[in-house]
This record gives sequence, C-alpha cells and structure tokens, in this order.
Amino acid sequence: MKIFMTVAALATMAAIASPAAAAGKICISTRNIVSSTPQQNGAVILFKMRDGATWRNDLNGRCPDLKFNGFAWTLRNPGETVCENEQSLRVLRSGEVCTLGKFTQITPARGAKPM
Repeated sequence: MKIFMTVAALATMAAIASPAAAAGKICISTRNIVSSTPQQNGAVILFKMRDGATWRNDLNGRCPDLKFNGFAWTLRNPGETVCENEQSLRVLRSGEVCTLGKFTQITPARGAKPM
C-alpha cells in the first residue's frame, strides 16, 4: 500500500511540474534551435534544429513585423523549452506580441527512423 501511495504521489507531482507534457503538447528546446525564419507574412515560423529536424509553427494570428525585425521571448522554465499554444514572443522594434500556435514537424531529425 505504501509503494502504491508513493508512486501515485510522484505521478501527481510530475504532472504538476510539467503540464505541457501531461497535456500532450509539443515543446522544443530553445538550446537546440539553429535558426528561426518567419514565413507567409508572419503567420508561420520555421525552426531548424541542431539534429536536422525542421519544425513549423502556425502562429495564433498574424505577426507581420517578424519578417523585418526579429523577436525575443522570455522563458519561464528551467528546461528552456517553448511549447505550442503557450509561449508568446515580442517583435524587437515594433513591440508587437505574438503567440505560438501548433507545431508540426516538417523534416525528421537525422538518423530518425521513418514512421
């Protein structure tokens, strides 16, 4: 009984510590981003990763100033990840605030087995 209670408590704590993972959301590590390129007049950002993967993020709304000015974001987690539908970013010159939408993997990581 003690073992079951301990396992249940640990599972609950893990779900609280990482709600994005618990909800099944896709998160990418900012440490592994090689480049980020705005597309389609600020509606999409392509993220190229160190492992060769490319991720597409369809922003929640348009962010047209991204094309010209670049962006910054504030990370609020120790893992330095950004998750779909949770992270906002700020365009450097205009101050426009945009929110990440859904991530879609465009190209797999090098050496990844096809599904």
